[in-house]
Amino acid sequence: MAMSSCARAFTSFECRSDPDFSGPKIPSAGCGKFSGKAKPPSHRGAAAGHGLSSLILKFPPNFVRQLSTKARRNCSNIGVAQVVAASWATNQGASGSAAAKAVDAAVVPIEVETGLEEVIGMAEDAFCDKSENVKLEGSPSSEYASFLSSGGSIAIHAGERLGRGIVTDAITTPVVNTSAYFFKKTADLIDFKEKRRASFEYGRYGNYTTIVAEEKISALEGAESTILMASGMCASTVMLMALVPAGGHLVTTTDCYRKTRIFIETILPKMGITATVIDPADIGGLETALEKNNVALFFTESPTNPFLRCVDIELVSKLCHDKGTLVCIDGTFATPLNQKALALGADIILHSATKYIGGHNDVLAGSISGPEKLISSVRTLHHILGGALNPNAAYLIIRGMKTLHLRIQQQNSTAQRMAEILEAHPKIRHVYYPGLASHPEHDLAKRQMNGFGGVVSFEVDGDLLTTAKFIDALRIPYIAPSFGGCESIVDQPAIMSYWCVFFCSHPFDKILVTMMVMSTLANMIFKTGIFPSRRGPSMESWTTWFDSALGLRTLKT
Repeated sequence: MAMSSCARAFTSFECRSDPDFSGPKIPSAGCGKFSGKAKPPSHRGAAAGHGLSSLILKFPPNFVRQLSTKARRNCSNIGVAQVVAASWATNQGASGSAAAKAVDAAVVPIEVETGLEEVIGMAEDAFCDKSENVKLEGSPSSEYASFLSSGGSIAIHAGERLGRGIVTDAITTPVVNTSAYFFKKTADLIDFKEKRRASFEYGRYGNYTTIVAEEKISALEGAESTILMASGMCASTVMLMALVPAGGHLVTTTDCYRKTRIFIETILPKMGITATVIDPADIGGLETALEKNNVALFFTESPTNPFLRCVDIELVSKLCHDKGTLVCIDGTFATPLNQKALALGADIILHSATKYIGGHNDVLAGSISGPEKLISSVRTLHHILGGALNPNAAYLIIRGMKTLHLRIQQQNSTAQRMAEILEAHPKIRHVYYPGLASHPEHDLAKRQMNGFGGVVSFEVDGDLLTTAKFIDALRIPYIAPSFGGCESIVDQPAIMSYWCVFFCSHPFDKILVTMMVMSTLANMIFKTGIFPSRRGPSMESWTTWFDSALGLRTLKT
């Protein structure tokens, strides 16, 4: 399309609160963007005597009145014919001949390629407010003078409308904060709709910053595709609804995140979806469920929350695939570095990226990774339900992943030392950690994991209040939910997660006999600066802290 700075195509027009648009001025310089060679007006037929004025008279009176109102309220959304009609309607005092001459003098046909740009050029020029204090000639952005002349328009569009100087050689990934994406022309939009052109179109459907984080997770997991969502629970619920059909059946395990269990037991039944719950190590129970039901999905954590049970991913994947059942593993407690669930045979791997992947207790996110076909099904439902990840959160995920391997190495090491100290302590009844030989799935964990994670669960030899007293005596950990960050965190599931269940005499009571005396510690205590050694606290330091918390000795401060 030919481009130049030809003469203004239409009369000066500015929004006002009153309907008086009299006294149009014919500008001496143009500001039309869509311009080519300027030609003198060409008058033909019956319209020759009055130019475009005869066309104006063909508009219904109410249409003219409505356009006049639109012109006052939102002049940027109406076309040139509307502007002409509004100008004619609000200049009733002028003679028909004078008004027609003003219109004819103002309208300069423009030579264009498509024929549509003539109207666009006249319309855009009609709204240019030539402020005297705006001087762009000779400036680096002088090209904007061809179609922008008001300070407000320049502030909005300069540096962007004709192309952005987006930095692509920056070391860090830019944060793309946008709710929508534009198309340069309608043909581009049609190409996008017919899948000949790539675009996100709308912020809920994708973001360039988020794509970077998704590609990092895909690379770590060895997955074809990954989708990030606003939280781990968002990822879990959308995945379950997308992959288990209405009236379908799924299998899950007894030990799992409580909110996931609540969703499976209370929300999915409303869709006619039923579930079989088995012990993480009950392979016979899985085989029975697969035989008796048309199981769409086997969904479990490994390690599980909070007993850190491990599921034989390779074995259950083979059993499920023989029956046409999908396998989804929630690997939040393992991380992509400690365990490769997809390589072991699982179809989908899910993470609460809030935890280790983010790694700094400052972002909420959830990820689902797997084959493009399955992830596309999840993505389709996700686009409907929402729950999109904020691009700023995506940036925090990217930043957190840059130190993931260093954090995981230290957390694995520290948790192993904690577990060993606790297991040897006289006031600790039992310790649950896959890295201990006493763990029921220790051998399995060694086969399918590279490290055992940064969470240690254990039972204090006492009741609910004794455990609470122990927790309150700890100096470094925060009493809080979550894990995987640089700060140490401790929580008592009977209170933190199952308070209402415990005190409302829910059927879960049998589980709580054990859970009520359990405490979960996320490590990384060396990050607090209390212990200067890069390797973290010594065995003697840990023993001193735990002895103090359990009342066996007085800690010197």
